[in-house]
Amino acid sequence: MAIVTRFPPSPTGYLHLGGARTALFNWLFARHNKGKFVLRFEDTDRERSKQEYVDAIIEALKWLGIDWDEGPYFQSQRLELYQKYAQKLYEEGKAYYCECSKELLEQKKKEMLAKGQKPKYDGTCRDKNLPPGEGRALRLKVDSVGEIVFEDMLRGKISFPASEIDDFIIMRSDGTPTYHFAVVIDDLTMGITHVIRGDDHISNTPKQLLIYKALGAEPPKYAHIPMVLGRDGARLSKRHGARSILEYRDEGYLPKALVNYLARLGWGYGDQEYFTVEELIEKFDILNVNLSAARFDPDKLLAFNAYWIRESSAEELFMHLRRFLQEYDLSKFSKNYILSAIETVKPRAKTLLEMKDMLHFYFVEELEYDPKGVKKFFKKDILPILEKIAKDLREIPLEEEPLEKYFRGLAEETGVKLKNIAQAVRLALTGRTVSPGLFEIIKLLGRETTLKRIEKAIEYIRSL
Repeated sequence: MAIVTRFPPSPTGYLHLGGARTALFNWLFARHNKGKFVLRFEDTDRERSKQEYVDAIIEALKWLGIDWDEGPYFQSQRLELYQKYAQKLYEEGKAYYCECSKELLEQKKKEMLAKGQKPKYDGTCRDKNLPPGEGRALRLKVDSVGEIVFEDMLRGKISFPASEIDDFIIMRSDGTPTYHFAVVIDDLTMGITHVIRGDDHISNTPKQLLIYKALGAEPPKYAHIPMVLGRDGARLSKRHGARSILEYRDEGYLPKALVNYLARLGWGYGDQEYFTVEELIEKFDILNVNLSAARFDPDKLLAFNAYWIRESSAEELFMHLRRFLQEYDLSKFSKNYILSAIETVKPRAKTLLEMKDMLHFYFVEELEYDPKGVKKFFKKDILPILEKIAKDLREIPLEEEPLEKYFRGLAEETGVKLKNIAQAVRLALTGRTVSPGLFEIIKLLGRETTLKRIEKAIEYIRSL
């Protein structure tokens, strides 16, 4: 049997870490088993569902590299299908119409609570044999005897007393399906074989199983994965840094770093920490998901990002960096220059935003000097040394060895610390006191730009 999984977000908000992780686990399970992955939007909440959220969720999934084989489907476009199945259940006597108003149901709920009972529908309309009509909802007939049992792939046998479930509504009085009914009809008609979802859905499973039973259909296999919590053990929220996936993109995270981190939230393969997407597909086994809740650690995510920045080629990084470098006219520079510049900052950057900041001096004509650096390193006694460097650099080969030899000799000759000379030159070339290696900068900027910047620094110090 071909495996088919799905990811069914509600377009009532953006895609966050928890949802992205659920999508990823479903996608990896399908890809590992050479199956299919389906995307559908549960958009029957007409007031809160918005097209901007649909677009953003699709954009986030594409950025993460999570592709789908079918869809996107929209529940709002499948109403006839739900009505057809609802009609079938009604005609077979497995569902009935109920005319109880919201006010009446609310009153009954209050009365039951007052008596210390669990509020549930009392079956007022069960034997009235009402036909469809305005203001009437369709309820499923539930046999309240025995247990509803299913085998969770991760948790084993889970059972619920049938007596706790009332004759619940499957079609509202306005002709729209309830969540449980739409989900079952979708999973059934899309051939979903495995449902991997958050463990907050465990309590939804018995109602969905009852609908499958009424339809005489085989339910999918379920795996309920633990929620993602914040570091403090509370449910993940904005205060834990749980932003939308696209915000992580805009802050300079690499998609493969986020995918690697999300996969490791509650899933493992031996002691391995870092995985390429290909390795995740090859090694992913749903049975290796840990049953204790995963804790989101923003520092660890940042460390993953720094690792994948170091491991990525300059070419790949440039592809992701382009959106951050739009303020510069990159057409002035050769591709080789840009890629070489990226190589120099790769070991130090934790995000692409940091990387952009580190690359700034490579792409601008005019530099602004760091005021603290000016105070510390642009002193009058450095002037003659910078003037000598500007003269000597016309002749020295711009390679690491001869440059290092020259600078060391200069420190000995002048009695000025090598660090102070190097920092003054660094400030002249980059505007900063922290940068990639000085000699690799000189080599990459080239003789003309290096001399021009040192001469500008000389003028600047004279003007102080």
